[in-house]
Amino acid sequence: MKKKIGAILLTIILMVGLLAGCGQKSEGTEENAEEKGSGKATARTLDEIKQDGKIKIGVFSDKNPFGYVDENGEVQGYDVYFAKRIAKDLLGSEDAVEFVYVEAASRVEYLQSGKVDIILANFTVTDERKEKVDFALPYMKVALGVVSPEAKLITDVSQLKDGTLIVVKGTTAETYFSEKHPEIKLLKFDEYQEAYDALLDGRGEAFSTDNTEVLAWALNNKGYAVGIESLGNTDAIAPAVQKGNTALLDWINTEIKSLADEKFFHADYEKTLKPVYGESVDPESLVVEGGEM
Repeated sequence: MKKKIGAILLTIILMVGLLAGCGQKSEGTEENAEEKGSGKATARTLDEIKQDGKIKIGVFSDKNPFGYVDENGEVQGYDVYFAKRIAKDLLGSEDAVEFVYVEAASRVEYLQSGKVDIILANFTVTDERKEKVDFALPYMKVALGVVSPEAKLITDVSQLKDGTLIVVKGTTAETYFSEKHPEIKLLKFDEYQEAYDALLDGRGEAFSTDNTEVLAWALNNKGYAVGIESLGNTDAIAPAVQKGNTALLDWINTEIKSLADEKFFHADYEKTLKPVYGESVDPESLVVEGGEM
């Protein structure tokens, strides 16, 4: 009997130890999960990108004509044209770029988590964003615009006081109207296509985003016009990298400066934007060469 009791006690002790060990392992797993969930990861260095032979660049897939997927499933646009040149000059081939599709609200997170090396998704430089990412020199300039049905054209912000304005989350339009016009109701979407569908469905009186974007959309959608062509400040559009990724940032800045000699961004405009804008937009109002606004 004593032997049986001893055996039972020994079994209990072993089980308690095993459970304690499992508890410690579980605690460690939770800590690791929390660390992974923080969204922070060290960016790849310039040398690591060269060794890999591929560069990951975040672009839009639904913002024509800056980053979009065409009818053949190919990604096109002003930002894409630049991304391919980066890959060619850095790694020797336009095919060395791996495009990663992002939404406006995910651009910072994709850099912080190391999912991309560079963001070229029509990224406007702001003081708030500068605290989270490092911006290179600008390659485009932009202000906000407002597009609406021609039959009920919005030509002044005051007309939106009792209506609904459509915006995309994480954009300068969302920030501008939230801060400057809190009296205006905002209908927010994650994706640009969702926002345009809402405008077409009449779920809002107007849609606001970069003027370059709404001008292009209105030209391709009969019955709509940009009643407010420039709102707020004229801002810079620039590539962004993870904060502290200095070598890659310096390389991009040198690249932008060197491309000025061949007026690369004017060529980019002629290839990707002029077919959309025609003669309705002056390229000098948009294009930036050599990083000089």
